[in-house]
Amino acid sequence: MAAISTGPIPSSTCQRFKLPWPRRSHSLKCSVRASLASTPLRAKNQQLKIGDSEKTVRIGVLGASGYTGAEIVRLLANHPYFAITVMTADRKAGQPFGSVFPHLNTQELPNMVAIKDADFSDVDAVFCCLPHGTTQEIIKGLPEQLKVVDLSADFRLKNIAEYEEWYGQPHKAPKLQEEAVYGLTEIYREEIENARLVANPGCYPTSIQLPLMPLIEAGLIELRNIIIDAKSGVSGAGRGAKEANLYTEIAEGIHSYGITKHRHVPEIEQGLSGVANSKVTVSFTPHLMPMSRGMQSTIYVKMATGVTTDDLYHHLIATYENDEFVKVLEKGAVPYTRHVRGSNYCLLNVFEDRIPGRAIIISVIDNLVKGASGQALQNLNLMMGFPENTGLNYQPLFP
Repeated sequence: MAAISTGPIPSSTCQRFKLPWPRRSHSLKCSVRASLASTPLRAKNQQLKIGDSEKTVRIGVLGASGYTGAEIVRLLANHPYFAITVMTADRKAGQPFGSVFPHLNTQELPNMVAIKDADFSDVDAVFCCLPHGTTQEIIKGLPEQLKVVDLSADFRLKNIAEYEEWYGQPHKAPKLQEEAVYGLTEIYREEIENARLVANPGCYPTSIQLPLMPLIEAGLIELRNIIIDAKSGVSGAGRGAKEANLYTEIAEGIHSYGITKHRHVPEIEQGLSGVANSKVTVSFTPHLMPMSRGMQSTIYVKMATGVTTDDLYHHLIATYENDEFVKVLEKGAVPYTRHVRGSNYCLLNVFEDRIPGRAIIISVIDNLVKGASGQALQNLNLMMGFPENTGLNYQPLFP
């Protein structure tokens, strides 16, 4: 396994971040993480030192028949240390995974089972890819020694009253919520390393918080009048059959939805308010685009007095210069969703608006990778003590 370099980084590049959850303190780790690409990959079944015992990390995928479950399986196909031993999908119980996702039928995987029939004695860590509202009680019933990355929204909001307000039902595992760590990897890396339960961020919040949190924390932009125009591929709406997601409903047009009430709003505002030490309210409108995957957030901000777009640009470069998956492009280069397709990258850039004192920030990710399953794998790598890029060195697909 590649070692993690801890060589000193100039203090000027280290940005301090305050967690939105007051029981923890945090400073952004400034270290160079060696790329696994420079180290020969070991066979998946090679015995590894994990804690006090030597074993391959055995993975359970709950809700494997959805898009995020399938993406977890695709990414794990090239992971040298993780092996899937349990897969659940209640409606597809008893079926081989390849019959549900034929593009992955070359993988040697266990048949899917109902959650009630799953045997977790052969599992070390779980990716939970179930819909919100169902995850809390299921995770509460898992063996306590399991590491869990939850891809639903059930543990993202620290305030359970806010969860009930936005999701229309009371939180069923408040004690677990107290334990959960928010999994925006580049910001909360140190907390994730020591966590048992990580709440994987939503796709929109990932694309929005990565550029905004450093700028807000540094006082470079005003907290008022933040406008976010975000667009996602249709896979972001899930795999369930819905009339609004039919080809004839989505093709050849743009579909605005969740106007003023999208459930990612409190998650976005929680993160931004945490680094601001003040309540931040944003204007956020999401849209579905006639494409399978990809996400772009175009963010309009007012800069603080005396601040220029160059200041924003160089601050983002300094913040993420040692992060493998967040890249600020050369000045003037426009980030496009097609340049991150299938990868765990987030591409950013800053542009001067025609309105004096305002800037436009463009952030693009693949909503199923960095916006979901890729970030989940990045988080579990940290939780299990591996370099966070392990199994994630997929380059974008183009064309």
